[in-house]
Amino acid sequence: MLDGKHALVTGGGTGIGLAIARALAGAGAAVTITGRRADVLEAAADETPGLHPMVMDVTDGAAVETQIADAVSARGPIAICIANAGIAEGRSIFKTDPEFWRQVMATNLDGAYLTIRESLRSMSTLEWGRVIAISSVAGIKGLKGAPAYSASKFGVIGLIKSLAQDFAKKPITFNAICPAYVETEIIDRNVVSISERAGVSQDEAKAMMVGLNPHGRLIMPEEVASAALWLCGPGSDSTNGQTIEISGGVM
Repeated sequence: MLDGKHALVTGGGTGIGLAIARALAGAGAAVTITGRRADVLEAAADETPGLHPMVMDVTDGAAVETQIADAVSARGPIAICIANAGIAEGRSIFKTDPEFWRQVMATNLDGAYLTIRESLRSMSTLEWGRVIAISSVAGIKGLKGAPAYSASKFGVIGLIKSLAQDFAKKPITFNAICPAYVETEIIDRNVVSISERAGVSQDEAKAMMVGLNPHGRLIMPEEVASAALWLCGPGSDSTNGQTIEISGGVM
């Protein structure tokens, strides 16, 4: 389905990003996966044919510009951009100092903006393109105790909806996928954080997160990847500027 197409997936070495990268590669795409840890990216590429590792920090504008240009030189114009890299950490407003706020915004929102902007430079020369940002249900309804994270994910959705209008007459679509709690390394880190903050066991902390998904389980990364693959497949041309919730029923 995607033979000959070049895809870029930020945060592509683990979790949701890796699941999407594997799905795209399985459909025939050449997939550039980015992240900050070379060993993680290289291990992912070793396990899955079609993945090409590239170290890139999405908060570094100059690096994003240079690295994406290098990927285009190596594998051709980017036809599919998956802006996935992000920080998922909750802090109350009084524990959210300016440094933490900027860190979250720089990664989740600025990183998406930079990745999408640079990908569009080559994508705009093609007759087909897909831009998918991984937001969150927190970007739709907010998340208690996580104002910075929620604001960044609301911002991602605003970016996507605006670009969908800007490029409405072009053969490129822009959509946001909004998962609830997904079984990834982020969950493992949050379990420890919640356990320490709330004074509960790690099993109890994990149960708290699972309980926020109405269907009573964590979402698998492959479920999010399936939605991304559909957005890149036949019949998705008129799905544009949408927020697609993979949430188990969160309203």
